[in-house]
Amino acid sequence: MGGFLSMGGHGAYIWPAYGIAVLALGGLLLWSLWSRARVQRELQARGLDRRARRS
Repeated sequence: MGGFLSMGGHGAYIWPAYGIAVLALGGLLLWSLWSRARVQRELQARGLDRRARRS
């Protein structure tokens, strides 16, 4: 297991890169969900929400 984590001596560079990538993707996911919710609230307030028109 130690050999896998050290990745031939490059683990000190690889694992932080993976961590940064996961943080960036997680941040983009949260930002997208927040933006989607904000837009839906704005559309609902204006009566333009698709769900409101169907009922």
